[in-house]
Parts: sequence; C-alpha cells; structure tokens
Amino acid sequence: MTPQALRKQYEAGATVDELVTASGLSYGTVLNRLHDAGTVMRTSWQTRRMRQNPQARQRLAARLRTLYEQHGATLTELATAAGETRRGARHLLIEAGGTVRTTQQTLRMRAAARAAERQKVALSLRARYEAGATVPELATEHSYSVATVYRLLHQAGTRMRPQHHHGPPHNTKKRP
Repeated sequence: MTPQALRKQYEAGATVDELVTASGLSYGTVLNRLHDAGTVMRTSWQTRRMRQNPQARQRLAARLRTLYEQHGATLTELATAAGETRRGARHLLIEAGGTVRTTQQTLRMRAAARAAERQKVALSLRARYEAGATVPELATEHSYSVATVYRLLHQAGTRMRPQHHHGPPHNTKKRP
C-alpha cells in the first residue's frame, strides 16, 4: 500500500491497528508511511469522537447541559449520567454551549433550590394547618420535629392559633 492510500484510509477514520490488519504491514511500517505522507495523527479519544454518531453526541451534550444548568448537577454527576470521565463530560458541556461553574456557584445554586423546595413545604404545611391540622399531626405526617414544623409555619407567615391548656385550670390565687 502506498503512503497516500494509507493516509486516505486513516483520515477516513481507520486506526493504525486496522491499517496494519488490512495491509499486512508491520505497525512501525504503517506509522512510517503515514508520517511520510504528512498525516496529522489523532489521539485515541479523537478517533472515538470521530466514530461517534454526531447526532447522538449532540443530544447527549444537550441533555448534560440541561442537567447542569437547570438542575444544578456537578461535573461528576454528569460524568456518571453520560458514562464518561469528568473531563469528557466537561468537553460535552462546552460543546453544547455550556459554561463551567465554580464550586461556589454550584453550592449557591443548590442552596437556592433547597430554599425554594423548603418554601413549598412551608406553604403546604400552612395550608394544612389553616385547614385544622395540629402541629404534632403535621410533624408526624412529614417526619419532622415539632420545632421544625413551627419554624416552617413561621417562615410561611402563618397566623398561629392560641395554645390550649389541657388539664385542671391553674389556680391563680396565692396560698396564705
């Protein structure tokens, strides 16, 4: 095989190993002929990227960007979701037009999401309380402590009912 023929196959996506098998030449000979033909060599990850379905890669990159930007996922979580390394997930994110956040930005984003979720819970507790549920009932239902339920009700701006004193009335008169 001529150096130009090897170069053409290599640039079409064939690997050096595949060229060795197809041509019957040694690995070193194939490399030398590729270099003689002025071939720009690829890394293994560049070959994998070249062979991937471009539409599937774009869909994956877009999905990772959504997870990252709208759901506050970390690069580690993206890598797990994509079956990639963190570096690979980062490349996909950037390919999709995403911007990598700092750790502090991610922490702030997650804290804001937790605060919004907690506000929803607080409003839900308020509605149940105003419908007649007691604080201990709400605490049991939601697996919260009574103090947490009071705090969430207060956060939601709930007007609290007066406390009931059960048992015998307290004698306000002092003994002689």
